[in-house]
Amino acid sequence: MFSAALPALAGTFDFPAGFRTQEIQTNGTTLHVRIGGTGPAVVLIHGYGDTGDMWAPLAADLMRDHTVVAPDLRGMGLSAIAAEGFTKKNQAEDIAGVLDALRIDRADVVGHDIGNMVAFAFAQAHPARTTRLVVMDAPVPGIGPWDEILKNPLLWHFRFGGPDMERLVAGRERIYLDRFWNEFSAKPARFTEDARRHYAALYARPGRMHAGFLQFAAFDQDAIDNRAGLTAGRLQMPLLAVGGDRSFGPTMAFVMRFAADDVHQVVISDAGHWLMEEQPQATVAAIRAFLDANAKLTQARLTSSEVDAVARGAAGAGTSGISGVQTTLLSGNPNAPGPYAIEIRVPPRTRIASHSHRDNRTALVVSGEWNFGYGEQASEATARTLGPGSFYTEPASDPHFAFTGDQPAVVYITGQGPTDTTYIVAAHASSKPGE
Repeated sequence: MFSAALPALAGTFDFPAGFRTQEIQTNGTTLHVRIGGTGPAVVLIHGYGDTGDMWAPLAADLMRDHTVVAPDLRGMGLSAIAAEGFTKKNQAEDIAGVLDALRIDRADVVGHDIGNMVAFAFAQAHPARTTRLVVMDAPVPGIGPWDEILKNPLLWHFRFGGPDMERLVAGRERIYLDRFWNEFSAKPARFTEDARRHYAALYARPGRMHAGFLQFAAFDQDAIDNRAGLTAGRLQMPLLAVGGDRSFGPTMAFVMRFAADDVHQVVISDAGHWLMEEQPQATVAAIRAFLDANAKLTQARLTSSEVDAVARGAAGAGTSGISGVQTTLLSGNPNAPGPYAIEIRVPPRTRIASHSHRDNRTALVVSGEWNFGYGEQASEATARTLGPGSFYTEPASDPHFAFTGDQPAVVYITGQGPTDTTYIVAAHASSKPGE
């Protein structure tokens, strides 16, 4: 069918140092599982044509602040040989058993290809255990225009299987898999020769192609199970639908809106189906931004003297960049998804030309007089003088400007990163105090 791989870690398929592998007995089978990192859990579920090895680049990024769990699906990769149990509803219980064994109550769940289908089934069966759901570039049986999708001639392999087909493919796994790696890529060369050899060797192991064919053979029952699951209610957790612009594209989000209420959409440019191989950086960035979008605000209590002791810098993300303005990061990271707070100290007679930020921000004037206005043209006539205790907002993308008079000003600003600063006139970014 479809899938993804992982040339990112020096051309190998190794996960970063600190990961371990574990054979976990679950739901009548044994799964080969990669585990590493610390923090909230995220489960990565692969598809057909690859194994859990595909997630190495994403795992390397997420392990900084997540516990990453990347299994090989039932009967596939280095998991135990299996001859039954390939409905996605049943494989969702495989995943639940892995989490139980690792004493993980809740997790973000990320799926690609067949992994979408298992991830969706897990979210349906265990909504309280699924904090966020990411599905990547493959339909889900029974959801949305499934019957129309089945008519696409590119998906002939959905109905290909059985003993005779397995005999035809035996010993020719590479030939069979190359068809998918080539046809579903924007540029087939991006699915590297190393990756092709790696996965072809894994799929040539006893029972692996049999398990792959059985994943597809279960689709009719999967459709029945998923439609029945919808009668119990639509998915409520945040869901990110990712498609390659040369593959499923925005259709991924279109399909998921038939089953979920909070669907977010990302289309990866210059990519086919194999997102992690064709555009790994863009794909990792999209997933990371979504998983971090509701990052928890850290606890912080600072007195005014403690704020004064925090190191100050010049320009930073979300600041004016004007010479002489001092910036103190009070909380969070303006460069990353999640809440942040900064203090700016602006010298007398400083003008900050009209500019905007990508995020919604609120501000409180702490001391001095702060002249603030909205619009693409900075004008004293339209500005309002705000003294200590005054409050104002900087709506996302709305141009605004500010300036001080004979007194300096201190302003606290909060927002939801990542942020930036875009001047209406680029040359104004280098303005000096008094200009």
